[in-house]
Amino acid sequence: MYQYTDFDRQFVRQRAAQFRDQLERWQAGKLADHEFLPLRLQNGWYVQRYAPMLRVAVPYGELASRQLRVLARIAREYDEPEAAVYKQAMETQGLLGTVNLPTHYAHFTTRQNVQYNWIPLAKSADVMDLLASVDMHGIQTSGNCIRNITSDERAGIAVDEAVDPRPYAEIMRQWSTLHPEFAFLPRKFKIAITGAAEDRAATGWHDVGLRVLKNDAGEVGFQVRVGGGMGRTPMVGVVLREFLPWQQIMNYLEAVVRVYNRWGRRDNKYKARIKILVKAEGQTYIDEVEKEFREIVELDGGPHTIPQAEFDRVAACFVPPVLPERAYDAAKTEAALAAHTAAEPMFGRWLQRNVALHKNAALRAVTLSFKRRLQAPGDADANQVDTIADLADRFSAGEVRVTHDQNVLLPWVHADDLFALWQAAREAGFASANVHLLTDMIACPGGDFCALANARSIPIAEAITERYQDLDELDDLGEIDLHISGCINSCGHHHSGHIGILGVDKDGKEWYQVTLAGSDGSDLSGPAQAGKAVGPSFSAAEVPDVIEAVLGTYREQRQPAPGGRWETFIDTLRRVGHDPFKTAANGARHKADEEVAA
Repeated sequence: MYQYTDFDRQFVRQRAAQFRDQLERWQAGKLADHEFLPLRLQNGWYVQRYAPMLRVAVPYGELASRQLRVLARIAREYDEPEAAVYKQAMETQGLLGTVNLPTHYAHFTTRQNVQYNWIPLAKSADVMDLLASVDMHGIQTSGNCIRNITSDERAGIAVDEAVDPRPYAEIMRQWSTLHPEFAFLPRKFKIAITGAAEDRAATGWHDVGLRVLKNDAGEVGFQVRVGGGMGRTPMVGVVLREFLPWQQIMNYLEAVVRVYNRWGRRDNKYKARIKILVKAEGQTYIDEVEKEFREIVELDGGPHTIPQAEFDRVAACFVPPVLPERAYDAAKTEAALAAHTAAEPMFGRWLQRNVALHKNAALRAVTLSFKRRLQAPGDADANQVDTIADLADRFSAGEVRVTHDQNVLLPWVHADDLFALWQAAREAGFASANVHLLTDMIACPGGDFCALANARSIPIAEAITERYQDLDELDDLGEIDLHISGCINSCGHHHSGHIGILGVDKDGKEWYQVTLAGSDGSDLSGPAQAGKAVGPSFSAAEVPDVIEAVLGTYREQRQPAPGGRWETFIDTLRRVGHDPFKTAANGARHKADEEVAA
């Protein structure tokens, strides 16, 4: 992990002190609401449907156990609304006297951040001080600026990785933080980076998507995509450079963002993202970027060219941790795992679904699943966050990674510790063997918390999870990406789901549009692409039946695949086309209508 220097630490703590001063001046009436608004947003403080929301940056998804414990403390001590606010929220949602909206929770997002939904603004400065004490902050997790840079959760350890992207991500983080020219862009700006063959960072769906790779000569460089994004007009980024020497990446990004800052629309926020500019201008935009890049390098002397010494300094932070010396006998380990599997079949399922190979043959990367009944995807209460920290200390050199799929990954697990880890994870409720299966879904907080949402996401996720509890059935269905968003802003990435669910408003009521055949690019059998709607929207009560009908059609249409498996859901969709699935989905609606009429 990157180790903060004295300068880094002083910078973050001064920022927290500045925020405390801004908060106190606002509370004293010396700052008007409209003056305080951009200041709190620049530090990650939103005001949502019922209460403030804090978004904490987790650069490229890496967290230390000491940071997790502070995140748990914040959830335990600060994530609690005033009684009147909570009662209002419960009444509005029709939950008063039935169930409770979760408090004392941290929420892991699809962009590798952590969010809190109930912290009062009066306590916000205390929270920022706590974050700064462990080298964390909320800087640029909001606002029209360059946001948290995300990456592959297996960066540095993946067997399919050509180059570790984390040193580059860290250098870019430092370049983009409080960049004076890019503090007020036309709209928010998101960068993702990967160095692996499989795109686990969904780079095609970002404003800038970077793949660090090696050419035939062994030189390191970047493939640069620009103009990806979801929302009202989903687009996959286009390639501007197939191979850019790594030393020039920040000069090139400077050109990309500078041209966007100059020509991006500011008159309409729905058309302000860089994807709109790239689509509208096409080759003209690309030519402008190349011209700007030449001027930066030739006239300005390439001020952001990465020196080898600086790269080496940062890269030295990303060497494998020092682990206790242990003998490793692959054959003996495999025999022991087989014996444990024979005694505990669920352990075998977990090995298959939640454990990935590692660059170091003696180690494994293990995903702790947050997906379970009666808990929203990505949510973890304070005790659970502390437990994750304990598991990280015991099994993973004190380090975890936040995944794009709203889970947590332990990157440094010794193969001989897998059974002990499974037992500990099972006791903590993190051993669901469902990674990449239907119930390992992505979902935004939706209308339960977000003021922008048209509909609730969490009850839909819960209804589908409740219906599909049989692991044999889930395993038979195979890998399926199910993504749920409460509105067109697509925080749940519904466009990229094999099955996408979008909350829409119809006459003040919650309805849901279902899309099929999307991809985030992590599917090796196809590129990133947006799903297509199967027809008019469905009521909340109809959605589980629609999903069941779609999956039933998959079972009817799928073909055998090598290795005794079935063809995957997405491969069947691509081969057969939408029509049979669309017919099945709308048939489920008519069946529901007939049952209501009866």
